[in-house]
Amino acid sequence: MTDVTGRILSDLSSAPSMMPTGRSRSWFEAFAGAWGSALDNQAGKIEQQAGQISGPDGEDRPSEITKLTAESMRMSFMAQSSHTSLDSISKSLETMARKN
Repeated sequence: MTDVTGRILSDLSSAPSMMPTGRSRSWFEAFAGAWGSALDNQAGKIEQQAGQISGPDGEDRPSEITKLTAESMRMSFMAQSSHTSLDSISKSLETMARKN
């Protein structure tokens, strides 16, 4: 398992629920909520890194900009993975529903 995959799985497993409490949820809603929370966490990391670059000290060194680029690329990867996994599961559920 790569480091990026490990971080994504870690983010998914530790992500708080985005769905409202007090009602039962399907596993699909829980899955989507975990992806949403993981993406929110990554967006927070990007905001923090961008704040360091544009902050009062202006740490706009190439190394800091490269870190921001890496976090942004990780966000892109995670968003694409989220879309792909949710799309695959929804198509599987649709196929199962047609067979019943």
